[in-house]
Amino acid sequence: MNISDMLEGKTAIVTGGTRGIGFGIVSKFLEAGANVALFGSRQETVDKALEKIRAEKPDASVMGLFPSLEGFEEANKAIQTVNEAYGQIDILVNNAGISARESLYDYKPEDFEKIMALNVNAVFNCSKSAAAIMKQQGGGSIVNISSMVSIYGQPAGCGYPASKFAVNGLTKSLARELGKDQIRVNAVAPGVTRTDMVAALPDEMVQRISSTIPLGRVGEPEEIANAVLFLASDLASYVTGAILSVDGATQV
Repeated sequence: MNISDMLEGKTAIVTGGTRGIGFGIVSKFLEAGANVALFGSRQETVDKALEKIRAEKPDASVMGLFPSLEGFEEANKAIQTVNEAYGQIDILVNNAGISARESLYDYKPEDFEKIMALNVNAVFNCSKSAAAIMKQQGGGSIVNISSMVSIYGQPAGCGYPASKFAVNGLTKSLARELGKDQIRVNAVAPGVTRTDMVAALPDEMVQRISSTIPLGRVGEPEEIANAVLFLASDLASYVTGAILSVDGATQV
């Protein structure tokens, strides 16, 4: 499928864009013709991602920043920097996040607060900043990255599914609030995806995980990126408030 003009002339921000699903989204958006600002947690990871992109796409219109998104002031400053660089912000993908697997009995309160700060507070901060710009422009699209565990929960690490439940709540509520400003807000809820973490698992474990998925395999970052591209683009012009599962109909 030729997607080279789906986002032509648009500017997108992708948080957590240096690896895994986020990097896949950045690559897909660039392929679709967008200007892209990727946000990462550290300068070295941002520089590495930019180097990889420019080696493959020398003419890519891309920039990278590494703000702390847990606080509004720094998140807002970074988003204003992107707006100044490109003159507009049409798409925001809130992908940055961390997971958890600790038992409740071993879960440190400070670790719970940390996961909520990045997985929830950062979504609020970036959405608040970007939406103000989008409103002035006459509209835009926000896509949040949720998870299948926001629907099913998980047997340990309760902070992660709790944070993704919150992301779903923000998605549905902001869709209702911002619709009058022509800002669409949706979420993608990925299943098990072949990120660096999954790629490092033994083949036997990956096969065991795959056996619970009707499609018989884990997802690829590009497949998640395809769903995000659809929701970000004008093809989804009447879609807002949706939580799109991209999980191969995973059974838990």
